[in-house]
Amino acid sequence: MPPPLPTPPPPHPPLSDRVEELLAGPHPLPIVVAGDPVLRRPAEPYDGQLSSGQLERLIAAMRATMLAAPGVGLAAPQVGLALRLAVIEDPATVPDELRTARGRVPQPFRVLINPVYEAVGAARATFFEGCLSVPGWQAVVARHERVRLRAQDEEGRTLDEVFSGWPARIVQHETDHLDGTLYLDRAELRSLSSQQTLAERWAQPTPRLAARELGFTLPPAAD
Repeated sequence: MPPPLPTPPPPHPPLSDRVEELLAGPHPLPIVVAGDPVLRRPAEPYDGQLSSGQLERLIAAMRATMLAAPGVGLAAPQVGLALRLAVIEDPATVPDELRTARGRVPQPFRVLINPVYEAVGAARATFFEGCLSVPGWQAVVARHERVRLRAQDEEGRTLDEVFSGWPARIVQHETDHLDGTLYLDRAELRSLSSQQTLAERWAQPTPRLAARELGFTLPPAAD
């Protein structure tokens, strides 16, 4: 007699039900941390699975969660929803030295639905980077210095724009989340530092000192 077939897992409830359950819970929304499978799965494209009211409420809750964290971007998988949706906003309240070195300029609140990016040119920028889903740590990541982003906003309008400097880093980081990629997948792991160590040792505008002291190599464009 053959062994019984394994019981299949229960089907996921519809996305709209999961969103209602999430929005009925605590606010700010709980942020999913590394180790949860939702952060490692490609997210589902958004094609109208939510009513306009649900989408508006979800976006508002994600923005409030991002600001409370605080962070400059948040992707739907970070609140447990495998959906190609992210929000970004950066007041860029940093010292002028950091603003100049990193190309960090203010970014208004934006909603990115089904975003994809591609590099513009070969230039790379290398800086310490963190993530709300990997709390307490940062590491050096080399990313494209300029990218072309294509997406839709919450009204369904097409966004086709080139980002550079720190805004380009935010766009890449959040879009990567929707592909199941964490910044650590792209990081120089010898640079991995706690927030306290970063503040005490590696708070310079570029990671040049950290590279020398921790023993890793920076790309030529990093400085």
